[in-house]
Amino acid sequence: MDTLSPVRLHHDSAEVPEVLRLIRSTFAYMDGRIDPPTSMHHLSEDDIRRTCQTGEVWTIGAPPQACIFLTPMDNVLYLGKLAVSPSHRGTGLARRLVQTAEERARALARTALELEVRIELVENQAAFARMGFETTAEGAHDGYDRPTFVIMRKTL
Repeated sequence: MDTLSPVRLHHDSAEVPEVLRLIRSTFAYMDGRIDPPTSMHHLSEDDIRRTCQTGEVWTIGAPPQACIFLTPMDNVLYLGKLAVSPSHRGTGLARRLVQTAEERARALARTALELEVRIELVENQAAFARMGFETTAEGAHDGYDRPTFVIMRKTL
């Protein structure tokens, strides 16, 4: 199998626990760096299984070395939980998953991709900008009186 071939998970997929481990390990560096803390601390296997039913979860590798969650919203396809294992960073997996998101957005008649990136994660904002995303707004989590994330969009 081509190492860059994304695979869509189903709710009963045996890889769901591995996806949760991947997200937890790749998002761990955010602890103590972002405020509020990352939502991955509350993410469960059941949440991932629900996302497989209400949206889409795509992975690359066996075991998964990269993943992305896709959720149709209005005219956009929302990208969440993009994770690439440290051992596979810089190999094009994130870019390949974003390309898959573009393909899925077109198939779902969506006009853009959208995502949120924490204010503190400027390197992630730069990475998405290199993939054609533009910052369109700032937002704040409930209870915060300052921006805690930026909204980035890529028009298709």
